[in-house]
Amino acid sequence: NFTYCPATGLAKGNEHSEFAGWAFPFPGVFLMEEFISEDEESEIVELMDRDDWKPSQSGRKKQDYGPKVNFKKQRLKAGSFTGLPSFSKKIVAQMKACSVLGGFLPVEQCNLDYTPERGSAIDPHFDDWWLWGERLVSLNLLSKTVLSMSCDSEDSIQLFPTFNTENGELSPPGSFTQTSACKNSGEEGINCILSPRLVPSKEVTVAIHLPQRSLVVLYSDARYKWKHAIYRKHIEHRRICVTFRELSAEFSAGGRHEELGKELLEIAFSFQGRPV
Repeated sequence: NFTYCPATGLAKGNEHSEFAGWAFPFPGVFLMEEFISEDEESEIVELMDRDDWKPSQSGRKKQDYGPKVNFKKQRLKAGSFTGLPSFSKKIVAQMKACSVLGGFLPVEQCNLDYTPERGSAIDPHFDDWWLWGERLVSLNLLSKTVLSMSCDSEDSIQLFPTFNTENGELSPPGSFTQTSACKNSGEEGINCILSPRLVPSKEVTVAIHLPQRSLVVLYSDARYKWKHAIYRKHIEHRRICVTFRELSAEFSAGGRHEELGKELLEIAFSFQGRPV
């Protein structure tokens, strides 16, 4: 019932929903369109398709480049991990131009293949945060889709009106306070209607539109407070998602498993990997 606006960082109420005309800040999303060229996209997909795609859940197929992990028991070993694939070296280098990806060192890459014929989808979920760090980076290839965000929190979200009644311009967060303009003498009518409103988080869903060849980064609230999903209705053609993950603090400098983290990064950055 809301759509994320990359230009403002706001989730805006959809036109035909009960939240039309309302918005709230939605932090933790970075979206870059045309992250790679059409030629680069074709080359990457061709190289991927030379390797086998293994069946995965919910009608997806996958190729994994990463360590062997048991998330339930919190166990990890390099296993048959031989590094990220050679074609990702250029992608990782290009990420350095993104302001939110300073110091990003991917230690795992997961390619997921979606098609409407298989009914491909992925249910609302959080990515693990014992092993994986704050930033989740995904490159969207071959077709557009929608990343659907939902929240199980008992908290409420404060909405504010998206249009200032005086000049019709977008209002910044905080410009409307709980003290309604109606309290001023002579002020009545629409300003009363447009005072802020609270809604339960569980009633809110946010659509993040991902164009073909776009790069999206989830971090902060979008990573830890909001679940993400891809629904079947948003897979219109074949789509490949390339997701890169970094290590958590536990496996980074000063962490309990720092040495294992170093070993995995050395393997990852050899860029000689084959799917495991």
